[in-house]
Amino acid sequence: MQHRISTMIGNVIRATDGDLGKVNEFYFDDAVWTIRYMVAETGSWLLGRKVLISLVALKKLDQQAHALLVNLSCAQVRNSPDIDTEKPVYRQHEEEIHKYYEWPMYWQGGYGGTLGITPYPLFESSPPVESPDSKRSDDPHLRSTRHVTGYHIHATDGEIGHVEDFIVDDETWAIRFLIVDTGNWLPGKKVFIVPSWIKKVNWADSSIYLDHPRDKVKNSPEFDSSDPIFRNPESHQ
Repeated sequence: MQHRISTMIGNVIRATDGDLGKVNEFYFDDAVWTIRYMVAETGSWLLGRKVLISLVALKKLDQQAHALLVNLSCAQVRNSPDIDTEKPVYRQHEEEIHKYYEWPMYWQGGYGGTLGITPYPLFESSPPVESPDSKRSDDPHLRSTRHVTGYHIHATDGEIGHVEDFIVDDETWAIRFLIVDTGNWLPGKKVFIVPSWIKKVNWADSSIYLDHPRDKVKNSPEFDSSDPIFRNPESHQ
């Protein structure tokens, strides 16, 4: 099933022995556009500390209860490495928490998951190419959905709007679509685009560049928030 990232923000994260907090944001891998972690805002329980939780720990997404159930205890999370999620998350941070929780390290070919899924699929086509300006050895590979929301979208013949939301598949946690608000160009219209359309991302100036012209975007399936199943936008791509 597919979900909008925005509808999961604020959902309860429920451990095996109590509530950990609420979903603050998600981090995705910018090479394959797949969600790797959710960030739990713990509130008063851990003095407002935010913690990274891998999707490997997810047992169930309970839509009716607006909750994500994880296979962790409150004590495990309390004693986990303290990573400042307000700053970029680098590989060494991931290694630290993966060793602590004994999660498989996906960047070493470690797969596995919950609910019978493999949460780290191969990208279905060539991954988007990063802007050369941002390709540095110290560049983080994880990106915040909260921060990328609002990025400017540029077609080959001009700007077309900005990122409003993301659609994810809850079996693989791949980002299947970006929802683009076309702004003043097509007032009131929001459309789907697929990550494979992305030619490059310039993280420094918050811009995403497509390898298609505006007309291609204009003819993309339109997003309708009243349609909970999104009516197979793939058939129009």
